[in-house]
Amino acid sequence: MAELDVDALIERFRLRADAVKERGLPPVAGEERRRFIEQAETDFTDFALIGAAAWSVDGTDLVLRIPLSR
Repeated sequence: MAELDVDALIERFRLRADAVKERGLPPVAGEERRRFIEQAETDFTDFALIGAAAWSVDGTDLVLRIPLSR
């Protein structure tokens, strides 16, 4: 199994959150536009949460500590 670089993983999530934040809207309208915006909001939240995590190893478990106040 390849080694896991947790710092690099977290950085990739930070970069993904930034990319979602900067992503423009495609030329869609109506219901499709609403779904696109909702998905972008969900993606940003997911990526930003992981991107803000601190990590540790507890036995054989990787533990991500995600601050909920920001």
